[in-house]
Amino acid sequence: MYYAAIKNYDIANGPGCRVSLFVSGCRRCCKDCFNAEAQAFDYGTEYTAETRRELLEMLSDEHIAGLSILGGDPFEPENQQIVYELCKIAKACYRQKDIWAWTGFMWEDVKDSHILDYVDVLVDGPFILEQKDLGLAYRGSRNQRVIDVKKSRAAGEVVQLEGDWR
Repeated sequence: MYYAAIKNYDIANGPGCRVSLFVSGCRRCCKDCFNAEAQAFDYGTEYTAETRRELLEMLSDEHIAGLSILGGDPFEPENQQIVYELCKIAKACYRQKDIWAWTGFMWEDVKDSHILDYVDVLVDGPFILEQKDLGLAYRGSRNQRVIDVKKSRAAGEVVQLEGDWR
């Protein structure tokens, strides 16, 4: 897997100060994607054990609220195993920190993914230019949902995260 960027002390992609990993690779190629360069699966830098170590070290900072995984798309088949392993290790090391993930897939398509065993919040759905809304928190278009993963899995249906996300 390749990644486009790592941001430490990111305040734009989830609540609080976060560590964000932007994976490379997305087949959706949404019109006016905010991260279009990361659509190529070989864009950026190769993810290695050293990359994982650096991310985990960044997460150790007491000021970091959690990990955000964006893209590209972390749920593309080529990215899933590494993203799963990172989420599993991050959650084992830092139980008090949350994990947010973004995908162009719908909840209904990824709800059984093992990645979600460790993700607290999923923002789902493709970016749709015609539904773009700069007033939305943590997403770019009105069709995208901010989903409470644990509550959704327990209910067997989408439960959006409590708060003013709409």
